[in-house]
Amino acid sequence: MRRLFRWLVGLPIAIVAVAFAIANRQWITVSLDPLSAIPRASIDMPLWALFFAGILPGLLVGWGACWLSQGKWRRHAKEARRELARQSSMSQQPSSSREVAPMAEFQP
Repeated sequence: MRRLFRWLVGLPIAIVAVAFAIANRQWITVSLDPLSAIPRASIDMPLWALFFAGILPGLLVGWGACWLSQGKWRRHAKEARRELARQSSMSQQPSSSREVAPMAEFQP
């Protein structure tokens, strides 16, 4: 189901992105010097490259924010894996080598 959803959403987005890139093949000059009439710092690039270059930082910042916000859950999963490995190794030991708590600790 998830794979079908990815295709249903991803394929139209990819088609629109490719159509946008084909429709905007013309080259533009991007000026990095807004105060001068003749820009000293400028870059010539296709319009679609400028568009995708603008989207890329947003994607990276969103990915980073999501990764940082999920740190708590990754830490809990790591602790749970350690606890499971510890319990698994304890259950595989012979019963005579396991430590048994004295009865004094179990007073009601």
